[in-house]
Amino acid sequence: MPDSMLKAQIESASAYERLFVPALFGQWAPRVANAAGIAAGDRVLDVACGTGVLAREAAQRAGPHGKVTGVDPAAGMLAVAARLAPSIEWREGAAEALPFPDEAFDVVVSQFGLMLFADRGLAVREMQRVLAPGGRLAVAVWNEIGSNPAYKDEAALLEEIAGRRAADAIRSPFSLGDRDRLAALFVAAGMTKVTVDTLEGKARFPDIRTMVEADLRGWLPVTGVVLAEDEIAEVLVGAEQALASYRAPDGTVAFAVSAHLLTGRKSHDTESATAA
Repeated sequence: MPDSMLKAQIESASAYERLFVPALFGQWAPRVANAAGIAAGDRVLDVACGTGVLAREAAQRAGPHGKVTGVDPAAGMLAVAARLAPSIEWREGAAEALPFPDEAFDVVVSQFGLMLFADRGLAVREMQRVLAPGGRLAVAVWNEIGSNPAYKDEAALLEEIAGRRAADAIRSPFSLGDRDRLAALFVAAGMTKVTVDTLEGKARFPDIRTMVEADLRGWLPVTGVVLAEDEIAEVLVGAEQALASYRAPDGTVAFAVSAHLLTGRKSHDTESATAA
């Protein structure tokens, strides 16, 4: 990768860590770690680790006798993750082809990545493969967009100004809101004791412009949607009215978010579980 491209990725990842982790993602890391039952001495894999907020939480719980590894396809994300937690092992790789041997981990966790994987079924089978028999898994995904109304309103504004493709980029992280469909992915991979709980959280941004511009300049280009500057300016102006109900008196933005947290285990009898 050219140095200029890596530098741009690192800058984007640094912005992600600075803004999105405290505003949106950080609150879920303890909840996912609790659901996975991460304990001292565990070998833990964080799939689609990003800048490592969940891996860092796991490392605190696994302690000095455990081992935590984060894997992500984005070199920039991993560079920031390594800077923040150099004691954790960071590996570049795709969820659909995890670069680890069979049964290498006691726990596999992932938060807010599964919805975006190119082949979700293959990714789940890979998570199952690298788990030791009896191993534990916990995965968080966003609920449907109707249960996350701030993003539903943002998508509607984008569709009006920038078109369907831009709006669908905002909607895409909410594509696994169907609990039965989510559970079926893991059951099909041979996981047992699969449960799905729906949890509520709170997003907090400094202001409406920061929230929306981060999506327009950060998230949309990742999906291949690059808006012209005049479109961005129009969306930002429109957002002040469209999202006004989420603005607090001090100008900050706070709104409820909803996610599913799936847990499961790998059977001790892996052949039987797969056959079933």
